[in-house]
Amino acid sequence: MSMQKQLHIFYSGKVQGIGFRYTVADIANQQKVCGWIKNLIDSRVEVVAIADEDTLNNFLKSVKEHFSHYIVDCNIEWLPVSRKFSDFQIIF
Repeated sequence: MSMQKQLHIFYSGKVQGIGFRYTVADIANQQKVCGWIKNLIDSRVEVVAIADEDTLNNFLKSVKEHFSHYIVDCNIEWLPVSRKFSDFQIIF
């Protein structure tokens, strides 16, 4: 089994009010990515995603392809796994 990694992502652009969180959660669940997503008060969306590196790269690619007209900037930080999650959740 590949070593798991963690992404900490901040998406900005028109990423709130368009179903972004729900679609990203669907993508994560389909690809077996664990973690969470939430809207921030400054109009960005924050994501923590955990899986092996290949899966995370596919996850990033899928989100980018699906929302290419809405994402203006994406700040991605690769980290060691700091916490285990059993699924992917939307945090309100």
